[in-house]
Amino acid sequence: MCNPNQSQIQTYEVADIFHMYGDEYIKRHPLPLHYLKVIHDIVVCRTKHLGGHIYKCNHCGYETEVYNSCRNRHCPKCQFTARVKWVEKRKSEILNVNYFHNVFTLPHTLNPLVLRNKNVCLNLLFKAVSETLTEFGKGELSGQIGFITVLHTWTQTLMDHFHLHCVIPAGAISEDKEKWIHSKDDFLFSVIALSKKFRGKYLYYLKKAYDTGELIFPGKIEHLSREREFKKFMDSLWEKEWVVYSKKPFSSPEKVLEYLSRYTHRVAIANHRIVSVENGTVIFNYKDRENGNIEKQLTLSADEFIRRFLLHVLPEKFMKIRYYGFLGNRNRKENIRICRELLGAVYVESTKKDTLELIKEVIGVDITLCPHCKKGQMQAVGEIMSFAENLKYCNTS
Repeated sequence: MCNPNQSQIQTYEVADIFHMYGDEYIKRHPLPLHYLKVIHDIVVCRTKHLGGHIYKCNHCGYETEVYNSCRNRHCPKCQFTARVKWVEKRKSEILNVNYFHNVFTLPHTLNPLVLRNKNVCLNLLFKAVSETLTEFGKGELSGQIGFITVLHTWTQTLMDHFHLHCVIPAGAISEDKEKWIHSKDDFLFSVIALSKKFRGKYLYYLKKAYDTGELIFPGKIEHLSREREFKKFMDSLWEKEWVVYSKKPFSSPEKVLEYLSRYTHRVAIANHRIVSVENGTVIFNYKDRENGNIEKQLTLSADEFIRRFLLHVLPEKFMKIRYYGFLGNRNRKENIRICRELLGAVYVESTKKDTLELIKEVIGVDITLCPHCKKGQMQAVGEIMSFAENLKYCNTS
């Protein structure tokens, strides 16, 4: 726990919950190695365990120790810098057109299967959504659209809720790349038609994964390993209405960047939402989406909080942000240049800025300014060895 302002307000972090209750949870619930790594990284983030640097003011001589971050993408403390850098790269790719925001959601009936087959089922989600949007672009706009997809897996109460946010420029580039084809300003594609196509594609690929033995069925879903039971399961999914939600179009390119800066590098819960951690319980704030986003508080046992948090650990090396169409990784830079020319805009290469410049630009504060004298700059003058480095040093001494 930290209390930098020396006030009476006590602040809590996910790290505190894992530090206080994580060992007991691990004893009762065997976890995969990469889950254990997530817990470990969050606990030691910005502590002496990871080492750091000694900074000294070049004006008054004030010194302080700054510890290293764990950089784990599930850590609530390690997303800000990554987000700032990512959004800076996107600035040169934003087009001067309207942008649409679609959300594709998997039915909750699929959740038990997805949780036990995250890599397969979530990759199928990206595949089904990307093919659906690409085909609609070709069919209704006669061109290639581009879009960014961002995976979210949670609700405000940390339950499993698998959905893709898609940010889509309002238009397409012709097949010969000689023309920009504008879509309507307030309408891209019918969400009813999208949902039907999305459902058909996902279930086609899910059945294919079943037939090729890519899925596993441990524990409570063991019955789905039997062909008859899996067919019943598939039939029930065909009968459901799959949700594709079209949010209000972004009002400007700047609003797109604002959205991306807030949503791309989120984790299941931010530290500031945690109200209390004591006596084996965790209390945190959440917004009740079904009742006008009213802010409420939820009390969970520490054991249940950890269980829910770990629901959202992604497979190692799994890409949660992906790009398609003319924004695909392979030819993105050239395609953006062509799109800008067709739209009558000049392609401007984004200027390279170091991390400190970007942070200052975003938060409006120079974090290198001495907190003591407010005049000098804090400069690294020494290094603090990490626990691993200390151990290695001791073993070789």
